[in-house]
Amino acid sequence: MPQRHSKNNNDLAFFTYDEKRKLGYGTQKERLGKDSIKPFDACSLCLKSLIDPMSCQKGHLFCKECILECLLSQKKDIQRRLVAHSAQQKQEKEEEEERLTLQKAKELDAFDQQNHGAVPQYSDRSYNRDKNGFHGANSVKVTSYEEEALRTMKAFWLPSATPEASVKVEAPSTSTICPEGKENLKLKTLFPVQFTEDTSEQKKPNALDTTYVCPSCKTTLTNTMSLVALSSCGHVFCKKCSDRFMAVDKVCLVCNKACKERHLVNLKKGGTGFAGHDENLEAKDFKHLGSGSGLGLVRPAMKT
Repeated sequence: MPQRHSKNNNDLAFFTYDEKRKLGYGTQKERLGKDSIKPFDACSLCLKSLIDPMSCQKGHLFCKECILECLLSQKKDIQRRLVAHSAQQKQEKEEEEERLTLQKAKELDAFDQQNHGAVPQYSDRSYNRDKNGFHGANSVKVTSYEEEALRTMKAFWLPSATPEASVKVEAPSTSTICPEGKENLKLKTLFPVQFTEDTSEQKKPNALDTTYVCPSCKTTLTNTMSLVALSSCGHVFCKKCSDRFMAVDKVCLVCNKACKERHLVNLKKGGTGFAGHDENLEAKDFKHLGSGSGLGLVRPAMKT
């Protein structure tokens, strides 16, 4: 009689490797499809087709209205943080001055009491309510040991003994950042981008999606191609034409405007929090196999 295969041996007290795979246990990998990749002609903020496209020096594309609104909101947030930081510094300075004044007054009162036997009078507001600075047990007479323990302990159930954590506002950076690349971004470093539309007769007149081509080789631009934009004039070419002509002739093939090596900007594809980009086109997710997880019903069995 032939021996049963291990994949059909389901009477074990533990899950076999094949059973774990069918239940979706462990790290699952799946290559992202077209719907998970942002098109090259879509804004990185609104994820819609570009309107008055602008690019940063790193090649991230935005709508003009979107990036201007983003930079303006960042400047308002920076201004708000600066005001909060200056107010905190002013408050800390006042508290330090008040502490020094109170400490000096206490030293003078202690000196006067030691020499003349007078009772010290403190001007501290908290001391006026309770000489020990402990407001939760004014009616309780305690010894000096208990008094010191109550003053230093951290009892969360007593409001007067609850420690206070001071929230400090750090000095904010005054530079606006790119919402996509997280590097410093200024308005003057942005440059407009000009795509060349396909006006050939082969294009359908009722097509809803605009098709762009390389102005040099007339190749249709897609997500599978590497694109280069000239920051001097904004025209977009494919990577092959850019390396063959612009990098050698140092001039734009459309407007004949002079360009340098630093004017060649590689445009980024994808790059949002909802889309894959560059070579990171594989999604990974870890599934923990637990009791009643129901993964066997959700994920179909993998073919072997």
